[in-house]
Amino acid sequence: MSSESDKPYYKRALIKISGEALVGPGKFGIDTPTIETICHQIREVKELGVELGVVVGGGNIFRGLDTAGRGMDRVTADNMGMLATVINSLAMMEALEKMGIFTRVMSAVKLEEFAEPYIRRRAVRHMEKGRLVIFAAGTGNPYFTTDTAASLRAMEVGAEVLIKATNVDGVYSDDPKKNADAEFFSRLTYMDVLTRELKVIDSTAVSLLKDNNIPLRVVDLNCSGNLKRAVMGENVGTLITTAR
Repeated sequence: MSSESDKPYYKRALIKISGEALVGPGKFGIDTPTIETICHQIREVKELGVELGVVVGGGNIFRGLDTAGRGMDRVTADNMGMLATVINSLAMMEALEKMGIFTRVMSAVKLEEFAEPYIRRRAVRHMEKGRLVIFAAGTGNPYFTTDTAASLRAMEVGAEVLIKATNVDGVYSDDPKKNADAEFFSRLTYMDVLTRELKVIDSTAVSLLKDNNIPLRVVDLNCSGNLKRAVMGENVGTLITTAR
């Protein structure tokens, strides 16, 4: 029999994974062994019985904002970025289903040949039935990041926590790879993030999470088992909440 300590702290969670996390040792594109490693961590979470959603970025293929800064129309660039997230979502679905995890990709833009349309009630029903849902194409609108999309979907499906899986072990006062004196924060409030201008997620996403009282846990995706630790409620990475 399982003990209370074996039970996840959160019943329903949403994980945000950056597109850059899928690159692996390369500089761009999708590295299959890296996706498989990530999906193994996701499977650990699903095996706990957690109802799970995933939002994946597209920066490993195309970054709309960066391209717009080099002269491309911002709306066109962001539309291309949304399509990049669909490519990543399909790649993750393939890897997850090979591991025996029933997965649905739901797109915020109409791509019926590749993904289901995003309908909130249908997404919730998928999760209740034990299927993992990957939310693709951001919010379906330009000018909004996938961080904002993750915050929005977390609210819509009733997630109890948003887990942002990154390449660092939490939130620092500065880039720890460039500044050895950067201060690590184990816990912050959303107002701390805004007032200190910490580069965790964009301010729109921060405001959504703050106003709806959804905690954000920032963890290192490269450390095996961190996603499981996060949903178990362990003190891993940085926890950001509405109040201390």
